[in-house]
Amino acid sequence: MKEDADYQFLGKYLGGLRTYTLHKRSGDTLRTDAPVDNQGEGQHFSPTDLLANALGTCIVTIMGIKAKAEKINIDGTTFDIKKLMASNPRRIAEVHIRIFMPNSDYSERERKTLERAAHHCPVANSLHPDVKEVIEFHWT
Repeated sequence: MKEDADYQFLGKYLGGLRTYTLHKRSGDTLRTDAPVDNQGEGQHFSPTDLLANALGTCIVTIMGIKAKAEKINIDGTTFDIKKLMASNPRRIAEVHIRIFMPNSDYSERERKTLERAAHHCPVANSLHPDVKEVIEFHWT
């Protein structure tokens, strides 16, 4: 792999519709595989899975940043993500994210603050407007 100090990731095509990427700062790695419905084996995240995951994790991270600033504890928050594909051209049509908050003791102001933060993540701001984002909060 050719290395350049200005680039944060190093990647390699492994063949068989798989890639390998190294996060240079942390040493973390990830592999991708084409999904089963697009000639792959689906043994790793697909590139479009990573985009949907990036949206979900970004939303919760931005909520965490706002929660930290407001001294709201959201530790234990969980979420799930559903990605819906379209064709002609093949693309992500919708990403549905369900966010499950860990307790029911949040005030109405805290809930609104966290929900507002969720709608201001940089990944969401980077997506094409045709990608439908559905965020659903579950306040247990």
